[in-house]
Amino acid sequence: MSRRRGAVCLIASSMASLVLLAVVLYGSVGGPPAAGSDLRRDYQLLGRPLFRLDVSWPKKPELFGGQVFGVAVNQLAGVVYVAQRGDHVPKVLVFTTDGEFLMSWNTSTIEMPHGIFLAGAASSNPTVWITDVGNGPFGHTVKQFSPSGKLLQVLGTPGKAGSGLDPLQFDQPAEIFVHESGEMYIVDGDGGTNNRLLKLSKELEVLWIHAEKGQGLAQFYIPHSVTVDGAQRVWVADRGNKRIQVFNSITGDWLGTWGSCFSEDAPYSVRLTPDKKYFVVVQLNTNQISLLDAPPVGLIGQCRVVSVIQLAEDVKPHLVDLDLKTGALYVAEIGAQQAQKFTPFSLGTYVV
Repeated sequence: MSRRRGAVCLIASSMASLVLLAVVLYGSVGGPPAAGSDLRRDYQLLGRPLFRLDVSWPKKPELFGGQVFGVAVNQLAGVVYVAQRGDHVPKVLVFTTDGEFLMSWNTSTIEMPHGIFLAGAASSNPTVWITDVGNGPFGHTVKQFSPSGKLLQVLGTPGKAGSGLDPLQFDQPAEIFVHESGEMYIVDGDGGTNNRLLKLSKELEVLWIHAEKGQGLAQFYIPHSVTVDGAQRVWVADRGNKRIQVFNSITGDWLGTWGSCFSEDAPYSVRLTPDKKYFVVVQLNTNQISLLDAPPVGLIGQCRVVSVIQLAEDVKPHLVDLDLKTGALYVAEIGAQQAQKFTPFSLGTYVV
């Protein structure tokens, strides 16, 4: 009887291993996606599985009508803001984290949205910041909106590209990160003259700035995304140089560089998971979302990829954001013209 029971256990264990392997490789137990399948389902999980696609979000994907460039999450209100470009399409779509459509903004004050960030989620008065890389009368600016789309504030001179002399004269600003203190970090120069990282006080005073174009330390070429961790470190996706640079958030001092993980394609977006264990990094041209180990306080070291979400060809993921309450990952995809939601992966709760 014990031998028979042992054989049954061995078979069960083998079957579980096969199921796990299928999940890790393909994100499902149905094998690899068929050719020409829906882009919303066509992906693979490589390495340690940390996220899986929520194919039910949003409930009406046909609402996407343009190139989707950015996403921002208000975890307390359960709301997701999606910024998109295109003619005759609303520039911002608003969904619940469950996928219900709430509203859209169709304002002429946004020409070409690039980055979007939700600030003050923990307060009673959150706002939405959008960087505008347009070349028309409203572009080259960073704008603050109410949750319903009312324009509250404009940083920069609309329609006037910066020359590198005035810190608040932007040239295609890529992204903004607003700390809970109200201090702002802006990467400025999505292909324009400026190649800068700025830190502004809550009162919009320049606290420190790095503004040199180049390949050296603390120099930039198309800085594209910025985030701040809980250890007073600023992480910048230095896209043109295929690296992430790290700075002290208080002094602005350069702390280190990660480049070895980006030999095939540049980092486009960088965010930290709520548990502070991983950085989520997007590589647009290889259609990858990589999860990198976050280093401990006092150490930068070298980057190490632990997991990859390999999306279908031509999806072109651009910028991401995470729900700090649930850990869900939202991805803005230019090529597929959609935003997708990935939920934290757990073998304990995964239903086969």
